[in-house]
Amino acid sequence: MSTEMNRAEFRQDINGLRAWAVTAVMLYHFGVPGAAGGFVGVDVFFVISGFLMTGIVVAALEGDRFSAPAFYWARAKRILPALMALCATLLCLGWLLLLPLDYKTLSAHALYSLAFLSNVAYLREAGYFDLASHDKWLLHTWSLSVEWQFYLALPLLLWAVWRLRPGRAALGRVLALALAVSLAVSVFATAANPSAAFFLLSTRAWEMLAGGLVFLWGGRVAGLGAGRRRALAWTGLGLIVLSVCWLDHSVPWPGALALLPVGAAAMVLLANSDLPATAHPLAQWLGSRSYSLYLWHWPVYVGLAYGGLEDDGAALAAGLALTLLLGDRSYHWLENPARKALGRSGAPRGVALVVAGVALVTVPGGALWLLDGVPQRFAEPVRKAANEANNFNPRRKECHQSKGATSPSCVHGGPERRVVLLGDSHAAALVSGLAGARPDPRAGVLQWTYDACVYLPGMRKLNPHQFNKQADCAGFNQWVTAQLRTVPPQVPVVLIGRYARYAFGALEERRAPRPEVYFGTGTGPGPAARRGQPAGAAFLREFGAQVTRAACELAATRPVYMVRPIPEMPVNVPQYVSRRMAWGLASELSVPIEQYRERNGWLWAAQDAARAQCGVRILDPLPYLCRDGRCFASRDRRPLYYDHGHLSEYGNAVLRPMFAEIYRQRAQP
Repeated sequence: MSTEMNRAEFRQDINGLRAWAVTAVMLYHFGVPGAAGGFVGVDVFFVISGFLMTGIVVAALEGDRFSAPAFYWARAKRILPALMALCATLLCLGWLLLLPLDYKTLSAHALYSLAFLSNVAYLREAGYFDLASHDKWLLHTWSLSVEWQFYLALPLLLWAVWRLRPGRAALGRVLALALAVSLAVSVFATAANPSAAFFLLSTRAWEMLAGGLVFLWGGRVAGLGAGRRRALAWTGLGLIVLSVCWLDHSVPWPGALALLPVGAAAMVLLANSDLPATAHPLAQWLGSRSYSLYLWHWPVYVGLAYGGLEDDGAALAAGLALTLLLGDRSYHWLENPARKALGRSGAPRGVALVVAGVALVTVPGGALWLLDGVPQRFAEPVRKAANEANNFNPRRKECHQSKGATSPSCVHGGPERRVVLLGDSHAAALVSGLAGARPDPRAGVLQWTYDACVYLPGMRKLNPHQFNKQADCAGFNQWVTAQLRTVPPQVPVVLIGRYARYAFGALEERRAPRPEVYFGTGTGPGPAARRGQPAGAAFLREFGAQVTRAACELAATRPVYMVRPIPEMPVNVPQYVSRRMAWGLASELSVPIEQYRERNGWLWAAQDAARAQCGVRILDPLPYLCRDGRCFASRDRRPLYYDHGHLSEYGNAVLRPMFAEIYRQRAQP
């Protein structure tokens, strides 16, 4: 995100290109229609950074004045002051506004950001496009970390090559080879491990190396006339706009598709031509402030999302206006003055000042992390509501599978296997309620659950390795089918799943409804599924028929119970309830039953068909979770869920009377 040029070498086209890049990122993050691919602005920034940093190092090598420490110091005094100010501001505001878990997370992320390791930290957490990322105030610093890691390696690589064979030709060959390797790794990793491909330097370096090659080889287009160079620049800028408008978060990224914005940015840099779109005063204003705008825009959006305003058009517009104001003030009050002051103070003193500034942020940040976000700042009911996020089955990690094709076959309750629980994470969330309903202490519940995988032997995932390359839903279902043959026929099976997720996508993600699965015996999904078209009536009929068939096949050999879907909530329930309570606002959250039926009616029909065709018994949680036409997310101001749709241990206890029906019927002669 950060670039710098001597005033004598200032290029309006580069400054204007930065304006287009930061505008794309801001519009994307604020959800402005037509900018669904605005995340490519980061890729454009990477190309610019590679171009400028290569130019700085090569110029120093050619002038026999190269110094790696001087290069690093120049980058540090450009990047760190505003970043430190941002982290300090967020930690101060967090003391007043953030709940303990959120505050502890922020403190850790501030430390990672100032150490330029936040890309590694976020890789270990949810992916960049995941909904959970909207609660990470410093998520955007992942790109600064990647850039800084590139800055550490680039000058040493160029210096080493220069020592062996001086001249731009050798540098160009080495950078081209490194680019090819990094691009190949990026394409492979994007398919095998998308999160790693998104966050790591090894899969992003080629974008910055592309900018470096533009600097080294750009002289080859110097002979082009002004008209041709303008045409090249317009073409590049047009392709960037096309990327912003055409791409979205559903595409694998970066991978081969990133060649489009990267190549487009390279074309603009190669052209070295001032266009009205880049030389306009507004573009120059935005470009000069692009680093500060980038720093402040994401925390502004997260603040809106934290307050539940991410879908409020007026609030988002105000957030964009606030971003422009903060970016301008940061540029005038922090970015420029700090760089100039540190430059005048000399390197030794300047380094000491920067180290002291970093310590002023990291020491309190580390203390806040050790103190678990200082929960004493809030009243006990608020803390209790927030802590419901951690109130799930303590054996979840042990018993609920997310990789491989087998299960540890955990037994809950008594030692005797009286019931088999089969399904996905929604089933795993209810195992305590099912076990707690047993009247006989010897009765036990055998848990066979798998992440994002219901028991449908004919179901196949459209993107089986999108988030977990070790997932094997089809293999797990085959294993279950074989294992059931060893279970006595009098032992019933309880089927629970979030089927609507696989038909429409997650409710909380607010994305266009698209299937995540398909059915068939061929080698791949049909054309409609591959294009990600919404679930139509034909698909829902096929899905429902598969649900009925799977249940009836089980019912041919043993009793089968199907649980109606658990109502899903549009937001993270513990977060919503605890935040509203902390701010003195109404904390009740519910969804209308009509919305629930619209999303799940096709599944109810499939379950009813199984009951009519083969005697499957239906268990309905709605009487216990809903009343007066609405389904509620909390009871007595305590959340029933530990996230958007999974009942907590407190919530699943509400369903014990429903599950007791299984044991009563088993006891009947």
